[in-house]
Amino acid sequence: MNDDKGEGIAIANLIGADGCSIVGWVYCWTTGAHAVMWDVHGPKPVSEIRPDLTAEQKQEIAFDALTRIGSGDSR
Repeated sequence: MNDDKGEGIAIANLIGADGCSIVGWVYCWTTGAHAVMWDVHGPKPVSEIRPDLTAEQKQEIAFDALTRIGSGDSR
C-alpha cells in the first residue's frame, strides 16, 4: 500500500449466498475509509465477511444492504 498515492488494501473477503464463493472484497484505503470492490461478475448477495469486521466497518460498507442484493427489498 502506498500512502502517497491513496491506495488501498483488501482486508476481508465477501462470501456469496452459497457460503463458499468469494464475490468481492472489502478494501481499507489510506484515508481510513472502507469500500467494497466486486469481482468481474458485479454485485451479488453476500452472506458473510471473512474475517469478520467491526460493527462500525460493517455500517460504513452497508453490510445489511449487501445481504439484500437482488432481493427486491430496497429498504
